[in-house]
Amino acid sequence: MSAEISPFHLAFPVRDLEETRAFYIGVLGCTQGRSSDTWTDFSLFGHQMSAHLGSQSGPAAKGIVDGTEVPIPHFGVALSM
Repeated sequence: MSAEISPFHLAFPVRDLEETRAFYIGVLGCTQGRSSDTWTDFSLFGHQMSAHLGSQSGPAAKGIVDGTEVPIPHFGVALSM
């Protein structure tokens, strides 16, 4: 029996987006998805990794995505209906 893993989404804080892009694209071979001045998405084997510029982490840290405030870090799983 084969188990299929649902895609996941992980958002995490980083101190430097260019350094983060260099690692995820240049070292791990990820492709870059959507991005802004304060965050960027990467595809890691079909999973979405979202790097958010910021020095804070924990429940007080927030990022802005498409005009909506989101907590950083956060984790999600894509499930079928």
